[in-house]
Amino acid sequence: MATASVPAAPTRSLASTLISDRPRRWAREIIAVTAGITLIALLAKVSVPMVPVPITGQTLGVLLVGAAFGARRGAATLTAYGLVGLLGIPVFAGPTAGPLSVLSPSFGYVIGFIPAAWLAGLLADRGWDRSVPKAAAAATAATVVPFVIGVPYLGVILAASGNPPTLAEALAWGVWPFLLGGAIKAALAALALPAAWRLHRRLRANGRGL
Repeated sequence: MATASVPAAPTRSLASTLISDRPRRWAREIIAVTAGITLIALLAKVSVPMVPVPITGQTLGVLLVGAAFGARRGAATLTAYGLVGLLGIPVFAGPTAGPLSVLSPSFGYVIGFIPAAWLAGLLADRGWDRSVPKAAAAATAATVVPFVIGVPYLGVILAASGNPPTLAEALAWGVWPFLLGGAIKAALAALALPAAWRLHRRLRANGRGL
């Protein structure tokens, strides 16, 4: 007689293993989201000024937060990050913030960070953050997402200001300068995430897990 197969335990993000089923879960959720926003804001200040879009460390923060937090929590954190900036708290690249940030040619990338974090988290929820090759593939895929939204947004804002760019100009301003940095940030995320899992497992094995 055939025996029933036992379903595999669902894969969870790193943050879920630290937050779920613990006392004061909502307090931990708030702390996690705040920490994620803070990390991305700090990396946003690691910036190489360029016009119309600066090179920043934000994407690395998006990859790490998305993968570590999972799809829903990662997307929620990046949504909160955008709202915090629109409220006037200087979490974006450069000194400016507030509602008028939506008129910046680079704001489309901030919008694109939300689905990027969701994709990084979705793949992490499926275990792609446990090994370097899969983490690299996931980080690369998530890195592409902000460009899909950011470049058309850049074109619309510049066109509205009376300087519509050609496709070649939009790519020259919004894509090509960021490819090397994006590859480096994806590689860093691909190394950091499996290392974080190894550390987490080692601490739990030694009875010192969070």
